[in-house]
Amino acid sequence: MGKRTSRLRNINIVRKFVHFTVGLFTYPGIAIMNKLRIHGMEHLKGLPAHNVLFVSNHQTYFVDVITFFHILSARKWGKKDRLGIPYYFLNPYTRVNYVAAEQTMKSSWLSRLFLLAGGLTVKRTWNENSNEKRTGLDPSDTRKIQRALDRNWVITFPQGTTTPYAPARKGTALIIKHHKPIVIPVVINGFSRAFNKTGVTLKRKGTLLTVTFKPPLQIDYNASAQEITNQLMDAIEQSKQYMPEVLQHG
Repeated sequence: MGKRTSRLRNINIVRKFVHFTVGLFTYPGIAIMNKLRIHGMEHLKGLPAHNVLFVSNHQTYFVDVITFFHILSARKWGKKDRLGIPYYFLNPYTRVNYVAAEQTMKSSWLSRLFLLAGGLTVKRTWNENSNEKRTGLDPSDTRKIQRALDRNWVITFPQGTTTPYAPARKGTALIIKHHKPIVIPVVINGFSRAFNKTGVTLKRKGTLLTVTFKPPLQIDYNASAQEITNQLMDAIEQSKQYMPEVLQHG
């Protein structure tokens, strides 16, 4: 199943079909039953077709990434700050991969289908429900992401968890130091209130969903992995300075 899935997700027509199917299924929840506001799409103009890394905070397992796919496909069709009618999925933007935990992508039929949209599965080096120490990415997973950057854009979540203000893994910083991609920070909000964490089921209608693309980061590639990690966390507004005071003293 693993090798067959890997081959299928590299076939563009398969990716387009999955983007079309998942996109149309999720459009009402994202853009009709809730209110999506997109900021900073001008920062996507003129980006090269590869070696671009989108670094974002994380609120749900799937809807975050699905919304990015909506936005990137809408941008391909000339949209500037909204989705509009989703005819953009007739020819979606598929030169994009996303990083997801291997365990998550085996959890349901939806996750297995969505894997064909360009998922890069990585092994968790920690357990979200335990007190295990957070470490970096497995070296083979790092190489997998680097190969994807050679061909496409990649979306990653350096915290590796939907828990807000959790510390980030250094693996993302090491990829940045080695591969020197253009890094676009993304800040999302509202998704954890509107959708359940592990699927695409609506929890609440009328929620304001925001996706903000920030300008490319100016990164000193000679800086330490920790310094770059700190810069990423500031950019995606997940560092201690953005943490509500009640959590800082909790």
